[in-house]
Amino acid sequence: MGAHSDCVAIFMAWPYANGPLHLGHVAGNCLPADIQYKYERARGRRVLMCSGSDEHGTPITLTAEQEGVSPQEVVDRFHEINSKSLEDLGCSWVNNVDSRGIEYGGALYNRTSDMLHKEIVREVFQDLLEAGYLEQTTMQQYCSVSDGQVRFLPDRYVEGTCPICSADGARGDQCDSCGATYEANQLLNPVSKLDSDAAVEIRDTDHMFFRLDLFQAQLSERYGLQSKVWKPNVRAMTKNWLDMGLRPRAVTRDIDWGISLPLEGDEWDSKRVYVWFEAVQGYYTCARIWAERYATKAGHPKGIDAWEDWWKVDSAGQIPKHIYFMGKDNIPFHTIIWPSIIMGMNSAASGNPPSSAPGPGELALETNVPANEYLMLQGGQFSKSRKHGVWLPSFLERYDPDTLRYYLSINMPEGHDSDFRWDEYVDRVNNELIGTYANFVHRVLTLAHRLPHDSVNPLEQYYDQSLHLDEISQVREYLQSATDSLEKHRFKEALRSIMSIAQLGNSILQEAAPWNHLKSPNNPDAKQSLSSLAYSWLLCRGLAVTLRPFIPFQSDRLWEMLGYSEDIDTVNWLDSFDSDKFSWNNENPNPLFERLDLESILEHEKSLADSKDNESPPDEDDTGDGLIDFEDFVKVEMRTGKIVSVEDHPNADKLFVVEIQDGPESTRTVCAGLKGHYTASQLEGLDVVFVANLRPRKLRGVLSEGMLLAADDEDGNVRVLTPQSDMPPGSLVR
Repeated sequence: MGAHSDCVAIFMAWPYANGPLHLGHVAGNCLPADIQYKYERARGRRVLMCSGSDEHGTPITLTAEQEGVSPQEVVDRFHEINSKSLEDLGCSWVNNVDSRGIEYGGALYNRTSDMLHKEIVREVFQDLLEAGYLEQTTMQQYCSVSDGQVRFLPDRYVEGTCPICSADGARGDQCDSCGATYEANQLLNPVSKLDSDAAVEIRDTDHMFFRLDLFQAQLSERYGLQSKVWKPNVRAMTKNWLDMGLRPRAVTRDIDWGISLPLEGDEWDSKRVYVWFEAVQGYYTCARIWAERYATKAGHPKGIDAWEDWWKVDSAGQIPKHIYFMGKDNIPFHTIIWPSIIMGMNSAASGNPPSSAPGPGELALETNVPANEYLMLQGGQFSKSRKHGVWLPSFLERYDPDTLRYYLSINMPEGHDSDFRWDEYVDRVNNELIGTYANFVHRVLTLAHRLPHDSVNPLEQYYDQSLHLDEISQVREYLQSATDSLEKHRFKEALRSIMSIAQLGNSILQEAAPWNHLKSPNNPDAKQSLSSLAYSWLLCRGLAVTLRPFIPFQSDRLWEMLGYSEDIDTVNWLDSFDSDKFSWNNENPNPLFERLDLESILEHEKSLADSKDNESPPDEDDTGDGLIDFEDFVKVEMRTGKIVSVEDHPNADKLFVVEIQDGPESTRTVCAGLKGHYTASQLEGLDVVFVANLRPRKLRGVLSEGMLLAADDEDGNVRVLTPQSDMPPGSLVR
C-alpha cells in the first residue's frame, strides 16, 4: 500500500431525514467525525468533510404516509432542523471553504435529493451496467392487492408472525424479537402496514442486481490488509459477511420515491435506485458537488476537478486518507458494499479487473472505518421509530453544547455500548469539565488579574522556563499520548490525556500557592511561585488549542479571554504547548461553564429519565441517580459454574452459545458476546460466575438462560470473572 498524502477526507454516515437527530446519532458518528476534522486541520493537513441527509427510502415514505404529506415536505423540514442542530452543536459543516484557503479543503453537508447527486448516481449505475457488474434478475416481493390496485411493498411495510419464534409484529424479512432473518415467503400472516384490510401476496418482479459476488476475492484481500487497522467489531462483522459468501444484491426497488433509473422500457418507470446503493455514493458525489459549487468559485487551481485531491491516488502513488465514521449497524456497507462499488467504478473506467489496491488516477478505498457501538438511553436503544431518545434540538435549547460534546466524548461507545444517564452527565460536567479544567483556567486568569497590570500581562516578567523543565517534559508526554490516540481515532483516550494536563496544572498551582505573593510579587520568595502561575497561563493557552476539537465554543472563548491576537486556527496542534508568548485581555475573566443541577434537570426531563419508553408512565421510585436499592440488589442470584462446551451462534457474529454446568447433574445454555476476546478452546473448562435467576430470553433465535459476568476496561479488553480457587458448580456467590 502506498504512502498517504496530506489530503484527508472525513466521511460521516448520512442520517435519515425522517426525524430530528438524537444523541445516539451524535455519539455514533456526528461528533467523532467533527472531532477528527478539527484535529486534522490543527495538524496542518488538507481536509474535506462530506456527508448530508439521506432523503430517499422507506423510512421517509413511512413518515410522509403517517403525516399525510409528501416525502419532499418531510425531508425539507428535517434537513433544515438537523443542519441547524449540527451547527448549534459546533460541528464544522458551515465551513464550506477552509479559512486557510480553498486548497486546504472545506466541508459540505449535502442532500441525496440534490439533482447533481442524482445525475452522478445515474452515471455510476450506467457505468457499472456497461461493465457487467449489474444484471437483471426476477425476484419475489410482497405486494398489497385492494380494489384491483397492486402495490409492491418494501419489507418495512409488511409485518406478521415470525416463522422462527412466533412473535407478532415481525417485519417482512427480519424479526426484531429474536433477530432471525428469512425469505419473503416465510413470514406468517403478513399484513400491510399501510392498509390492514388489503390482501398481501408475493409476486414476481424484475430488478437490477449488483454482482457483489464478483468482488469476494478482492474484498478478502482488502480484509487481510486492513484487519490490523480495524476495530474488533469491524473485523468481526466484515469477516462474517465474507465467510458467509457474497451474493448479488438488488439495487432497484418498486417504489416511487427515489432516483429514477437510466434504463429504457415501461417496466422500469415505477422502479427507483435502492437507497443503500445510492446513499453510500454520497461520499463521492458530495466531494464532486463541493468542487463544482465551492472550490471552483473560490479559485481552486483544479477548478471543477478539485475533488480529485481527496479522492484519487496521485501520480506518485500517494493515497488520500479516507476515514468513515458510523454506528456498528452500518459496518458492512462501508467495508463490503461501498469498497466493491468503488472497485467496480475503477474497473469500469480502466477496463481492468477489479483491484483491492487502486493505482494512480483511480479512486481510493477506505483507510479506516472506526465504527462505534451504540449509545443507549438508560439501557434501551435510541430509536426514532419508537420515539425513544433524547433529541438534539431540544437538548441544545437548554444546555451548553460543549457540555454535551465533553460528556459524549468521554463516554463514547468506541469499544462497547455505553449508556446516557442524566446523573452521569451532571457528574462528569461538574466534577471533571468544571472541577478539573474550567476551575483551573478561571483560577489562573483571576489570579493574574489581581496583579498590577497596565494593559500587558504581568506574568511575563516572572516566567522562568528553566524552573519547569520536568513539567514541560510531562506535558509533552501527555500531548504525544493524545496525538497517538487521535491518529487511531480513540477519542476517550485522547481526551483523558489532555485532561491530565489540566490536572497537572491544578497540582502546579496548589503547590506554588501564588495567591500568597500577589501583594508582594517582587519579593525573592515569590519568584518560583509566580513563575508557576505564568507557566499555568501558558498551559491554558495550550489547553484552548488541544481541547478545541472536543469543546470548540469554550475553547474560542478562553482564547479570547487570554487575549491572543493570532487566529487559534493557525496554531499547530504539535506546537500548542511550546509557546512562551504571553498576551492580555483587560476585561475581567468569567467562568467558562455553569454548574448543573441534577434535580432541576430530572424534573424537566423526567419523561425520558424515569422510563425506557417515552410513552410509559414514569417510575416514581427511580430517582435517576443511577443507584439501586439493596432490596433490588439481593434479587440478583449469582452462582459459580463450569463451561462444558462452546459453539458459534448460528445467527450472530459476536456471540458464543455456551453450555454451563450449574450443578452436580445439570447444565444450562447462555449466549455470551465474547467472540473477538476469547476462542472457544480458551473458554472451555473455565470456572465462571453467572447470573442464575435472569429471565430466559431468545437472543437471535437461541434461548439464553443466564448471563456470564466479565470485566471490561472500556479500552476493548474483556476478561471473564473466575473464582480464585475451585468451587463446586452451583455455589452461591455472596
